Amino acid sequence: MASCCGPFHQGLAKAQTAEQLMRSRYSAYALGEIEYLIGTHPEPQTPLQQRRRELRSNSRQLRWMALEILAVEGGGIEDCQGTVQFAAHFVASGQRRCLKETSLFQRRDGQLSGEWLYIRAL
Repeated sequence: MASCCGPFHQGLAKAQTAEQLMRSRYSAYALGEIEYLIGTHPEPQTPLQQRRRELRSNSRQLRWMALEILAVEGGGIEDCQGTVQFAAHFVASGQRRCLKETSLFQRRDGQLSGEWLYIRAL
């Protein structure tokens, strides 16, 4: 995880597709890369310190085990929007669980030159 997504987490590279961003965000959750998670998901209505606290808490309480990409629509190099359907397997309180979601991704400012951002679950 760290070797493939490390350049994204360190700001040395940008995700080229929505799926790449999805995978890098999953690994950021697994590795506790809080600033990367904040930087790739705009939430102006939530205070920054609160977001950091919530993400740190999540990072300590969950152990992420595996990510399955189930479907991808759009989100390519020449797209400004796309969706990724996934199943993220984790352990919480000793119980194995699975989060299934279809996520919306968009490029910043709707421009092809903008970096990919996670917007919300659909």
